[in-house]
Amino acid sequence: MNVLLIEDDPMIGDSIVEGLRGEGFAVDWVRDGEAAQIALMTDVHDVILLDLGLPKRSGLEVLRSYRGCGGKVGVLIITARDSTAERVQGLDTGADDYLVKPFDLEELFARVRALGRRGIGRAQPDIVHRGVTLRMATRAAFKDDAPLPLSAREFTVLAALLDPPGRVLSRAQLEQKLYGWNDGVESNTIDVYVHRLRKKLGADFIRNVRGVGYLVEMSGS
Repeated sequence: MNVLLIEDDPMIGDSIVEGLRGEGFAVDWVRDGEAAQIALMTDVHDVILLDLGLPKRSGLEVLRSYRGCGGKVGVLIITARDSTAERVQGLDTGADDYLVKPFDLEELFARVRALGRRGIGRAQPDIVHRGVTLRMATRAAFKDDAPLPLSAREFTVLAALLDPPGRVLSRAQLEQKLYGWNDGVESNTIDVYVHRLRKKLGADFIRNVRGVGYLVEMSGS
C-alpha cells in the first residue's frame, strides 16, 4: 500500500514515515499545501494522511480542492485540532477519518489499513484466497494453515496481487506498492519477488500476462 503523508512537522513526519515503512507501507512525504496539491495529481496513493496546519495552503483547502477535482482516495486527517466543530468541518469537507495528535502509532496503522480496505471494497481485515491467508494487522502469512515465511516485500507484492485477485498488475503498479518516490528500484526487482513467491506457492499461483504484468486468478486451475 502506498501512503501519501502531508505533514510539516519534521519530528512527527519522521516518526510516521519510519513507523509506516516498518509496517511495510511505501510512503511519500510532502511538507506544505502547495507540494501536497502537486503530489495529489499523481494519483498513485492508496491512503492520504493530511495535517491541517500546513504552510502555503491549509489542509482544509487542499482537501476541498482534491475532492472538488474528483479525488476519491481515502483521507485521514491527523491534527492537534480537537474541537467538535473542527472535526465536523474536516469530515464535512471530505475526510474519511480524523485522528487527534498526539496519537499511538498502532492506532494510526490500524486506521490506515481500514481506509485501504474501504478503498477497494474489502470489509475483512484478512485476505484469504486459494489456501493462502494474509493477516494484514500482523503481516503474518499462512499456506494451508501452515506458516508461510515471507519477507516484508514479498508480503507486500502478494497482498497487492490478492487484494483483490483477478486483476492484472503491471510491474510499475507493483513498484508503487513497494517504493516511495525517492527509493531506488532495480529494473528486475518485481520479477525477483514474483520468482521467490512462485517457489513458495507453486509455479502456477502467479500468472504472467505477457506484455502487461502479473495476475492471481480468482480460482485455481
